Amino acid sequence: MRIGPYEARSIETGTFALDGGAMFGVVPKPLWEKEHPADERNRVRMAARALLLRSDHRTVLIDTGNGESRDPKRSDIFKFDTTESDLLTSLRREGVKPEEVTDVILTHLHFDHAGGATHQQDGKYRATFPNARYYVQKTHWDAAGRATERDRASFISEHFRPLMEEERLELVDGEGELLPDIRLLTMFGHTAALQCPLISDGATTLFYCADLIPLRTHVQLPWIMGYDLRPLVTLEEKRQILRRAADERWVLFFEHDPEVAAAYVTHESKGYRLGDQVRL
Repeated sequence: MRIGPYEARSIETGTFALDGGAMFGVVPKPLWEKEHPADERNRVRMAARALLLRSDHRTVLIDTGNGESRDPKRSDIFKFDTTESDLLTSLRREGVKPEEVTDVILTHLHFDHAGGATHQQDGKYRATFPNARYYVQKTHWDAAGRATERDRASFISEHFRPLMEEERLELVDGEGELLPDIRLLTMFGHTAALQCPLISDGATTLFYCADLIPLRTHVQLPWIMGYDLRPLVTLEEKRQILRRAADERWVLFFEHDPEVAAAYVTHESKGYRLGDQVRL
């Protein structure tokens, strides 16, 4: 897909699994399991999908997946699987070397979004993309540093602290244009200051849903994750975004859906439903 100066490509970084009850909150299992079958431990399969935007002057990556996991306990809990694809292999398939990435937009610092931002080298965590500027919201950075017992397990400091130490991290203060044709919208339901990139040239618009709408079934308004810190805020944020997406014919990019990477959304009597899929 071409948007302004960018060629947009979906980047698969592997899969993992999360508890189905946590993923769908108050939605009963007989409803969500029709679309997302659970394994013997009640986990549903999740993609860890990033977005690559390439122009003549920039190579932009949005989120980085789970990255490397050398912790057997975490690997068992989350069922990390990179046998079919991982971040760097997928980028190589697109002809992109780590040193060629100019910008990395991290929607937030949870491990399944920022895990690939760093990697281990000589026993130390370093920036995976050594020449890139990394971007995260300052409000979110501050919140990650004082995470509570409820969300502390979602933040792994090795994934993001080295970016600050290497002076590769830029803290963004609120919404606005970050790069040409790339605007950041901030959301506060899932976590503090989740930033969702909106890529638009006026004719074509793509909205990177991140964890506002992680799976295709979350386009249904009441389907909200149990992980969200402020579910009623998520509900209103979804309502506003989905209204614009349907009215203005945005493409929605789903970071975590294992079957659908991107699609339009349309109005229906009770809210919204998935429209035609888009190939990236």
